[in-house]
Formats: sequence, C-alpha cells, structure tokens
Amino acid sequence: MRKISLAILLAAAALHGGPALADVKTGVDAWQRGDYKKALGEWRGPAAAGDADAQFNMGQAYKLGRGVPVDLAIAEDWYRKAALQGHPQAEESYGLTLFENNKRAQAEEWLLKAAGRGESRAQYVLGTMYFNGDGVARDWVRAYALTVRAAAQGMTQASTAQAQMDRHIPLPDRQKGLELARKYERDAGRPMIAAVTPPPASSAPVTRVEPPAPAASRPAQTAQTRPAPPIVRPVPRETAPASQPAAVRPAPVRDGGWKLQLGAFGDPGNAKRLGAQMSGRFPGRQIAYVKAGKLTRVLVGPFASSAEASGACRGIGSCVPVRN
Repeated sequence: MRKISLAILLAAAALHGGPALADVKTGVDAWQRGDYKKALGEWRGPAAAGDADAQFNMGQAYKLGRGVPVDLAIAEDWYRKAALQGHPQAEESYGLTLFENNKRAQAEEWLLKAAGRGESRAQYVLGTMYFNGDGVARDWVRAYALTVRAAAQGMTQASTAQAQMDRHIPLPDRQKGLELARKYERDAGRPMIAAVTPPPASSAPVTRVEPPAPAASRPAQTAQTRPAPPIVRPVPRETAPASQPAAVRPAPVRDGGWKLQLGAFGDPGNAKRLGAQMSGRFPGRQIAYVKAGKLTRVLVGPFASSAEASGACRGIGSCVPVRN
C-alpha cells in the first residue's frame, strides 16, 4: 500500500482548516498584480506543508524567473512534489521540465499522463520524441497519432510537424497512426478524429521535428478555482534540424475593432517583459501598453472579429478578447 506522506496529511489538514487555501489565493492575486515576491511569500509555507497548488506555483516562479532567478532544477523539484499528489498541471509541467533538463526518458511517463487527458502540448512534445527517437524508442505510428491529436486541437506547431511527418513517414504507418489516434480519443470519451487519407510520403531524407522555444505561463489558482492548464514550451535541442520547413506566410491582418488583453501589471517593467515574450506569437500584429489607473495593460491586435480574437487566445492562460 502506498504510504501517505506527512506533508500530504499536513496539506489536507490545512485545506480543511482554510488558511493554506487562503494564502494560495492571496499569492495568486499578488502574482496577477506583478508583485511576485509577495506571491512567493504567501506560497512558501503552504508549499512546504504539502499544498499541491502552492507547490506548482513555486515551480512556475522558478521556471519563469518571477521574484527569483530562473532555476529549472528547483522548478523541477517543486513540480515533482505537486505531480506526485496528482496535480494535473504539475504533471504536465514536470514532464516538460524533465524534457528541458535533458531527462527525456523520465519525461515520458508524465507526458503520457498529460497527453492521455488531451493536453495538446504534451501530445506534441511526445510526438516529436517518438518521431526522433529522443530518449525513447523511435515509434512513428505513435508519433503520428499524438501529433494528429495535437493538430486536431488547433495547435499550429503540431500542424507544421504533421506536415513534416507526412513527407517522411510511410503511408501504412501514418494510416496506423490515424487509427491509433481515433482509438485514443474513443477511449478518452472525446469526439472522434475524422477519418482522412494521408498524402503519400516524400522520398526526401528524414529530418527532425523540433519542439518550439519556451514561452510565458501563469500560476494555478487555488484547488477550488483552478484554470485550464498552462502552456509551457520545451526548449529545442541545440543541434539544428537537417532541414527546416518552409515559412508559412501569415494571413492578412484585418482590424475589426478587437484586441487581446494578455495581462495587467502594477509594474510597467513586468508588462513590457510579458509583451516581449509574447510578441513572436502574433505575427503581423502590434503589442501595446495602455495605462489603466495604476495598472499597465498589455494589448495585442488588431483582430477582425470576436471569434478570431477568441481563437488566438486559445491556450494562453490570462488572455481576454476586448473591444477597442
């Protein structure tokens, strides 16, 4: 029988009593204001006592270098503690951080958990691992299945990777991959992936498929108000791929009076840091910093419609479509 650690018992007692949950929520409020040191001060106690949300949030702070220097080893340790308690966001972030820290074989277990829940980032990274044989045995059927699942959720990088795989994976393996993808979705009780016939493979040399570079994320809320899991992009390998896919020309930008608010900060420097981190995600659009009382809002646009703006927000934790 698995032992229940003293930390978990302490965390349970704290949550039932209320103070730990309150401290975590207070820390989240401070984080959203840009007061990272106060957030860390609120989270350290509950995290040490075993609160999984606080542990995950500590991992985020060290991952992103908010209030503390960036330290992926410490981030990994905090994510591990929360992941071992079944915290879903921490399981994904732990797997991705293991991947970044070149512990690819260890990352597989945790990425599989997240991929099984339908997390597109984990599906995509696992797909690249199986395609490249990166810390795991090369398995092009599983690689294609996982990448198709991520692409079906609208993940641009996964769609690009799938196009690369279409050029290099033999047609029978891709057909098996599509069937496996449909089985994964059926077993998870999610909508089925439409049956399609993949194009024939190219005779070009096999290339690598690379995960993208890191981007910003935000902490979890408390256990009662936890948002959708964050996106934490793994670092690509240092060696360059044998060939790069052709650049895709972005669609023309139309101004329909919509923008995205990526965050609001009491410290303008934090607003500009977020804007710099997110600028590459929105080609052809402008980042703006708008004062709203004591806060500096980070806006990006324009977008043609509410639907287009909402689609661009997908996967960004604090993103909100707004009218001009």
